[in-house]
Amino acid sequence: TPKRLSEAIVRSLGYIRITATDLAAWKAYAVDLMGLQIARENDNVLEFRMDEKEYRLAITKGETDGVSALGWEVGGPDELAVLTDRLTAAGYAVTPFTKDELRARRISGGVRFRDPDGVLEIELFYALRESFTAFVSPTGARFVTGELGLGHVFQFVDDWEAYRHLYFDILGFRLSDFVDGGANQDVELTFLHCNPRHHSYAFGHIDGVAPRIGHLMFEVTGLDVVGRAWDQVLLKNAAPIVQTLGMHTNDKMISFYAQSPGGFAVEYGTGGVVIDDESWTPTRYPGAHYWGHQRNRPTN
Repeated sequence: TPKRLSEAIVRSLGYIRITATDLAAWKAYAVDLMGLQIARENDNVLEFRMDEKEYRLAITKGETDGVSALGWEVGGPDELAVLTDRLTAAGYAVTPFTKDELRARRISGGVRFRDPDGVLEIELFYALRESFTAFVSPTGARFVTGELGLGHVFQFVDDWEAYRHLYFDILGFRLSDFVDGGANQDVELTFLHCNPRHHSYAFGHIDGVAPRIGHLMFEVTGLDVVGRAWDQVLLKNAAPIVQTLGMHTNDKMISFYAQSPGGFAVEYGTGGVVIDDESWTPTRYPGAHYWGHQRNRPTN
């Protein structure tokens, strides 16, 4: 309907694409620590499941390490067309996927464009294909996904205003809250939601920090799963600890952060709050943690 098109927005974080120099390291990290299920594996590609979708995380062999694309889900072809028009009017060079690219992503339609800092591709898509078989985690994990998407992303940005305009004004995200970070609480972190998950995207600018993905977040349904994974990094050195087990102020998530083979962190947690837009009021916090989440600083 015209009303629906006028409200065309991103619905969820649908998939993440990563380039990696070491697929074997990613396999051990994603399967043994995070509890993801291998969906496809060959010499050049690793894909992982966390729910009924055929994949949520796609890792491609490359010469560099890092997140190469964020796949944001929209409601269908009409909404995609409206968002594409908004992006084009704002000066973004938007490229439709070829048939081969659609087939590789197992989506029905989509476009891509570079983010404002030129760090990665932003991909808008609809209808990610589901699997005939049930998701089975090798660690017994069950992930909080569905309409909430696969999790969230935090990004360090250079051009703060460009990201504000892109995610709020063009893609239709709504404000969740703010957190004052840094040693002197002089860094403003902005948290945005596009569905009931407290935030699917967050960003902030810090002088001297290059634009990049800071962390990804995967949420599981039980504290025991988080605890067993925490034991793996704490007692068995399964991955470098970035931040210890703790509880966030804004989304109330109990989580820890472990460095991935890609150099960025993955937050692994449970218990995140959900938002009802009819009653939600954004607020501001003087820090990100009620307790824990101590940063692991090398002694050297």
